[in-house]
Amino acid sequence: MRATLAELLAPGRPILADGATGTNFFQMGLESGYAPELWNVEHPERVRTLHQQFVDAGAEVILTNSFGGTRQRLALHQADDRVHELGAAAARIAREVADGAAHPVVVAGSVGPTGELMVPLGALDEQTAVASFREQIDGLVDGGIDVVWIETMSAVDELRAAARAAAEAGMPYTVTCSFDTAGRTMMGLAPAALADALADLPAPPLAYGANCGVGASDLLAAALAMTEREPAHHVIAKANCGVQRFEGVEVVYS
Repeated sequence: MRATLAELLAPGRPILADGATGTNFFQMGLESGYAPELWNVEHPERVRTLHQQFVDAGAEVILTNSFGGTRQRLALHQADDRVHELGAAAARIAREVADGAAHPVVVAGSVGPTGELMVPLGALDEQTAVASFREQIDGLVDGGIDVVWIETMSAVDELRAAARAAAEAGMPYTVTCSFDTAGRTMMGLAPAALADALADLPAPPLAYGANCGVGASDLLAAALAMTEREPAHHVIAKANCGVQRFEGVEVVYS
């Protein structure tokens, strides 16, 4: 059953999103170092099964299998010429599951960081970053997403580039950053400063918040810092279940 994120947010109640995509894919046979996005065409039934399990558990928002879907990330797997193909496939799989659900389900197009450093620390300039995110988002839109879900961001310039790309595509979007135990992202952004980082953009996010990190307690601290600054905004909270580590080929959490 199709719905927009704005419609789900309107009543002001908590909304349940899905769980850990990568962690579950490891349990389904994904090998470390392999691009999960390739599964959208190589093993679509596995991707579909995970989405269905989340929906059956009550998820109202499911994220597409496209976190590393920019050409910079896909280049690590010699798939940088398949950005649109893999993004559209990811969205179509999630769309099929959402449309068949008995309750309203939003398909959120997962957009993660490029893995590159922005100028002046690295070689990725703003124009290239916006173009890269737009390329990925166009594929997700063609596959049928309802909202762009920008997640696990660390650098202000990069999250702004992704937000600009979503706005240029005419899509609503959300933003989350990953804050560590020092209370900041890897690039130094504090939770209370996230609103200011997005304040001057032409289109504001529908919601923003935190994801990953090292557990629920740190995520709660980040969320409280955000709501103290902007009490009325919708908070996204998607924590890791502790610190992940490998035991053999298994990913486990402390």
